[in-house]
Amino acid sequence: MKKRIIKGLKGSWQLYLLLLIPLIYVIIFHYIPMYGATLAFKNFNPGKGILGSPWAGMKNFNRLFRSPSFSLILSNTLILSIGNLIFSMPLPILLALALNECKSKLVSKTVQMVTYAPYFLSTVIMVSLLMQWSSVNGGLFNNILGLFGHEPVNLFGSAAYFRPTYIISNLWQFTGFNSIIYLAALSSVDVSLYEAAKIDGASKLKRIWYVDLPSILPTIVILLVLNCGQIMNIGFDKVYLMQNDLNQQTSEIIATYTYKVGLLDMDFAYSTAVGLFNSVVNVILLASVNTVSRKLSETSLW
Repeated sequence: MKKRIIKGLKGSWQLYLLLLIPLIYVIIFHYIPMYGATLAFKNFNPGKGILGSPWAGMKNFNRLFRSPSFSLILSNTLILSIGNLIFSMPLPILLALALNECKSKLVSKTVQMVTYAPYFLSTVIMVSLLMQWSSVNGGLFNNILGLFGHEPVNLFGSAAYFRPTYIISNLWQFTGFNSIIYLAALSSVDVSLYEAAKIDGASKLKRIWYVDLPSILPTIVILLVLNCGQIMNIGFDKVYLMQNDLNQQTSEIIATYTYKVGLLDMDFAYSTAVGLFNSVVNVILLASVNTVSRKLSETSLW
């Protein structure tokens, strides 16, 4: 057995060398930093370092759960994440199905280019565009409202408008790009299935329902499981850039709260506890949804 393994290593050493590079990256930037999670259980003293700081047990977690801000940031995070998940899952599927049925290559390529383009804009540019378009003084959005006799709306200056603005901007930015994986799955559907459906007299809608959707269902389930495992991880940068004192009641989430208490207030141990709580919840959600998916659809990550 050992000789066979050594022989295999010698015969494919170039491939193992290529594998070594990402393996080193994962170890250095993903596994070694996990040691810093011990900060969550310590009274951190920068002078003593992580090893020299005294243990605090669950003190930082108790502080988090008893904090007046805990229920607010948790509810804001869940509402934004679940709302974004509900609307962001079906739209890429519908777009992919529509593009797959489109017979005109010109129309298909044009739609793809228009829908993919927002993904390649940086978050800073994206938020800047949103601010300009929603400006009370001459913004595109309010100009359109004015044509219908509606008063100007300050989207960034109201807590009530933050969530729909965030979700809609995410749909605009990511729908086209997220549809790529579904288009790839649709391209692998057996052509004979379409021909058999046509012979049986199936319309386009029935071919989509009985051929396309069942074929890409495993892909949909896997992506749904992965997205559920990221429910607590909302993009920090976009929320932080859209956040201000007027909408903070609905825009303060776990990621922005961790940044403020950790880097701005220099409370490293407490912010680590907040981040660790966030990660543990994500792992539990991922394992739970994966288990349910495996039992219901026989499709899962493991």
